[in-house]
Amino acid sequence: MEDSDDLSRRTMLKLTGVAGITAAAAGCADNGNGNGEEEEDPADDPADEEDDTAPVEDEDEEEDDEMEDEEEDDPDEEEEEEDEADEDEADDENGDAIEPGTTIELDAQTAGWVGVEPEEIADDENPTLTLEEGEEYEIGWEEGDGSNHNIELVDEDDEVVDDYETEEESEGGDDQFIEFEATDDIAEYVCRPHEATMRGTIEIEGNGNGDDEEDDNGDEDENGDEENGDNGDDE
Repeated sequence: MEDSDDLSRRTMLKLTGVAGITAAAAGCADNGNGNGEEEEDPADDPADEEDDTAPVEDEDEEEDDEMEDEEEDDPDEEEEEEDEADEDEADDENGDAIEPGTTIELDAQTAGWVGVEPEEIADDENPTLTLEEGEEYEIGWEEGDGSNHNIELVDEDDEVVDDYETEEESEGGDDQFIEFEATDDIAEYVCRPHEATMRGTIEIEGNGNGDDEEDDNGDEDENGDEENGDNGDDE
């Protein structure tokens, strides 16, 4: 009987130990994941990812808008730049008026007159000459290509103005220069044997003296009218 009791106690102790170990292991497993469920990593939360990227997208959009604003030109500024370019181009074509008393020298080439002096027409082919109205100038050619040339000052109908022309010669020199007064009648200079290629424009600018004279005359007329009016009232 005593042996049976000892065996029963040992069996009970073994069973109790096994049960305790099993319970402990189960407890450790539960403590490892909290409630038995897997914890989610906050870094994997899609909502957090969207929140993090949203400000970056807004900044990119703002930068794009700023770049577009910078690339867009002000229409008014474009028009002003175009007007300035047109004015500069017109100035380049017409140039400033050549100083009165200047000798205008050209190189007589069958393909076209080439400017020599003054400096502003140097190397230009058939240069436009801008002259002051009523002022004296001299024009002609010293060097040429060996062909017969002359120089004439003509009007809009291609008629010689005031006998401003030279004889045809193969060599230039003093007899191929003309002294003339710049008037509105003069429109071009031309080499008659090669009139198709050797022809240039002459532009005449007013010197403003006429306007001053008109103003003075106008003032005198007004003063005269006032005096006559006053005398009439007195009578």
